[in-house]
Amino acid sequence: MTASGLARGRVVLESLPDGKAVEAAIRLIAAEEIMPRFRALEAHEVDKKHEGEIVTAADIESERRLEEELTGLVPDSVVVGEEGFAANAAIMDRLGGTAPVWVIDPLDGTRNFAEGKELFCVIVAFVQDGVVDAGWIYDPIKDDMMHSVRGRGVRDKRGAILLGPPPPTTTVMRGSVGKRRRTALAERDDNLVPRNMVRYRCVGREYMDLARGRLDFAEYGSLKPWDHAAGVLFHAEAGGYSAFTKDGAPYQPGPVRRGRFLIAPDRDCWHKLKDVMPV
Repeated sequence: MTASGLARGRVVLESLPDGKAVEAAIRLIAAEEIMPRFRALEAHEVDKKHEGEIVTAADIESERRLEEELTGLVPDSVVVGEEGFAANAAIMDRLGGTAPVWVIDPLDGTRNFAEGKELFCVIVAFVQDGVVDAGWIYDPIKDDMMHSVRGRGVRDKRGAILLGPPPPTTTVMRGSVGKRRRTALAERDDNLVPRNMVRYRCVGREYMDLARGRLDFAEYGSLKPWDHAAGVLFHAEAGGYSAFTKDGAPYQPGPVRRGRFLIAPDRDCWHKLKDVMPV
C-alpha cells in the first residue's frame, strides 16, 4: 500500500470513487443544466439569498443532479452542497460523521454567470474521516477539468501540475485579495507590499490559477467548505503552502471558519506575505 493509504492509519486509495465517472457526471450536468442557461436566464430563474448573494436555476438543478449522480457512485455517501445548506444548515454536521461526504459547489461564481461573464465553474470534493481525499474543479467554458487525489498530485488534461520557483520578491507577486483589503494595502507606505492584486469572484477558478502559478498567493477571510475543500488540496498537491495566520492551522473541511487564511507558493513566501500584509 502507498504512503498516502497508510497516512493516519487510513485506507483511502482503495475506497475512492471512480475519477473518470465523477468527471463524466460533472461534464454532463454542466452541459445540460448550466451552459443552456448561460446568458439565457429568465427573470424567474434568479433569486436572492442571504448576505446579498444570488441563486439561479442553474445552481439548484446542477446540485440536484450532482447529488443524484455522485451518491450513486459511492454507497452510503452523503452530500453537503451550497444550496442544500442554504435550505437546511444542519447538513453541515455530515462532515463530522462517518459516512463519505461529497462537498459540492454546483456553480461557483454565480454572480459572474448571471451577469454573462465567462468566469464560473463547478467544484466537487470527496471527504472521508474529515479529510479531503479527492477533488475536481471544472470550467465548462474552456472544458478545463482539474483533478487531484491526496498523495497523488494534481492534474489537468495536459498532465501533472507542479508549482515552479516563486517570484523573487513579494512586490512582484500577483494575488487574490478582497476589495477593501486591496484598498487598505495600497495605502501602505511599504515597497514590499504586492501591487498586483485582483479578485475573480470565482474561488474555484482562483484555485486553478493558484495551482498553475498564474496567481502567486491568495487571502480569504470566510471559508466555506464547498468553496475551499477541493482547491486547498489542489494547491498543496502542486507544492504550495497555506494556513490560517492566527494560529498556523491548516484548512479542514467543516463549518464556515472566519479568519485570515493565506495561500502562498511555499512556507517561506507565506511568512513574508504575512509580514508585509498585516491585518
